[in-house]
Amino acid sequence: MPIATVNPATGELVTSYDPFGQDRIERLLAEADTAFRTYRTTPFSRRAEWLLRAADLLDEDRDTIARTMTVEMGKPVTAARAEAAKCAKAMRWYARNAERLLADEHPDPDDVHDSGASRALVRYRPLGVVLAVMPWNFPLWQVVRFAAPALMAGNVGLLKHASNVPQTALYLEDLFLRAGFPEGCFRTLLIGSGAVEAVLRDPRVAAATLTGSEPAGRSVASIAGDEVKKTVLELGGSDPYLVLPSADVAKAAATAVTARVQNNGQSCIAAKRFIVHADVYDAFAERFTAGMRELNVGDPLQEATDVGPLSSEQGRADLEELVDDAVRRGAAVLCGGGRPGSLGGGLENGWFYDPTVLAGITPDMRVHREETFGPVATLYRVADLEEAIRVANDTPFGLSSNAWTRDPAEKERCARDLEAGGVFFNGMTASHPALPFGGVKRSGYGRELAGHGIREFCNATTLWYGPEE
Repeated sequence: MPIATVNPATGELVTSYDPFGQDRIERLLAEADTAFRTYRTTPFSRRAEWLLRAADLLDEDRDTIARTMTVEMGKPVTAARAEAAKCAKAMRWYARNAERLLADEHPDPDDVHDSGASRALVRYRPLGVVLAVMPWNFPLWQVVRFAAPALMAGNVGLLKHASNVPQTALYLEDLFLRAGFPEGCFRTLLIGSGAVEAVLRDPRVAAATLTGSEPAGRSVASIAGDEVKKTVLELGGSDPYLVLPSADVAKAAATAVTARVQNNGQSCIAAKRFIVHADVYDAFAERFTAGMRELNVGDPLQEATDVGPLSSEQGRADLEELVDDAVRRGAAVLCGGGRPGSLGGGLENGWFYDPTVLAGITPDMRVHREETFGPVATLYRVADLEEAIRVANDTPFGLSSNAWTRDPAEKERCARDLEAGGVFFNGMTASHPALPFGGVKRSGYGRELAGHGIREFCNATTLWYGPEE
């Protein structure tokens, strides 16, 4: 993929960049390594000062960077502004909480006395240069939720962003520099995927984090494993959305629409498989399908647009293959099922796809196993909670999940048995700086956000003091 901005609403090339050559990559690696040696010793108060300034600058830039994101990857501009605001919020949260989250831990002296220690403690120290390989779907948020905790912990970052969002990638580097972070603390590498291995294998890079596809995760994990380097992976998701008889069906259906089409349906934590108890299936399906049908598809720069284009022509083609396969194997199309008939306004060449609901899903259909990265929902009718949980877990992914029920016993059962990194009751999955985020199974490993995220790229160092102390 060329390093270029191609407007997905029109298919037009906006700007392109030459990939960095080896000399420039070497210079940036050297700068990052040098920066870490001194940056790691800066006090939390100074790091927080810089990060709070970055948050203020991002608030000032919100409208401009929101438009850039929309032009680069197609999300509705209203969602892009909300993403920028969320990033500023996360920066402020880590600026105010990092020192507490990384405070020394002191075990009970009685517990370590038999080791011969007069005292002992655990101190969290930064690892060094962390390579971040990030996706296009949340081009600010995916980076900030790594960068804010990593920088506050004393690490420095190298960003290899998706090749279709280069302007956003360069903006992030500039943002941290304008905020006052020293040269080399956060740099953007405009490189293709083929250049990642050499950077990751470089001894100056201590660890890596990746959000993206399962194949990309396998590749980075394999290289890092060969080099014995720490990784955090957040990969795909095919999140279940359970609706049980005690649920507020009207609210569950309305929320389901937003949960499915957020970011034009291109979100790993978007609800994708709607698993509904037979007692409320018809009522939910009717409301949900009506809500999906009423969405406004069009120019993502317009305030009234609910669903913009997919980020790439290939992404739409992949989605079409999944829907076509399901229909050939007997799925019913309750709404959508193809490209919009006519958009006009210069959008005829954009990569749009209608919000779609498929029912009658069977295990032989690809949509039952594969992630639908676009505004396509699958509906399942189940007889009871037992079947709902079985269907929910019948996926290689395990990022998050949703369950709508007022029954305490059903909530406890879902909390115990749903195979996912999160279970959201009577609401839709969302990431928050104070809550750990990540998955199980082929959705990856490790956690971002909260205290768990900031400690992922720290060395939990045991400090032991003998009797003479």
